[in-house]
Amino acid sequence: MKLHDLRPQEGGGVKAKKRLGRGIGSGTGKTAGRGHKGQKARSGGGVRPGFEGGQMPLFRRLPKRGFTNVFKKQYAIVNVDALNQFDNGSTVTLESLIESGMVKRADAKDGLRILGNGDINVSVNVKANHFSKSAAEKIEAAGGKAEVI
Repeated sequence: MKLHDLRPQEGGGVKAKKRLGRGIGSGTGKTAGRGHKGQKARSGGGVRPGFEGGQMPLFRRLPKRGFTNVFKKQYAIVNVDALNQFDNGSTVTLESLIESGMVKRADAKDGLRILGNGDINVSVNVKANHFSKSAAEKIEAAGGKAEVI
C-alpha cells in the first residue's frame, strides 16, 4: 500500500473544512466565528502562549531549580560484555556499533565511551574516545587492544 492508495473507510469520509465569512446563510458569516470586537477578533490579535490575562503566569509562580550545563559531553556508552558479539581480531569503532544497532547516532554526539561492566571473551581492537580503567584492562587481558582516539 502506498500513500496515494489511501481512501476513507466505506461509509466514512473526509469532513469538509469550515468555510468562514461566506455570508449570513452559512452560519459563520460576518464575524466568522470570532465574536464581536475584542483582542481575539482583531487581525493578528490574541495573546502569547502562557499569558493569563495579567495574572502572574504559572511558569513564573513556580520555583526554579538547577541549571543546564551547555558544555556537557554526551557519549554513547557501551559495556565490555556487549563487545562479545564481534569476531576475534575485528576492529570495533563507533561506526561499527551504529551499524550493528547497539548504539544510536543521536546518543553519540561527542563520541564513544567503553565501561568495564561484565566480561569479554573475544580479542578485539577497540577504538573509542574514552575507556574506564577496568574496561581497558579487561580488553587487553582478553588479547585485544584499547586505542583512544
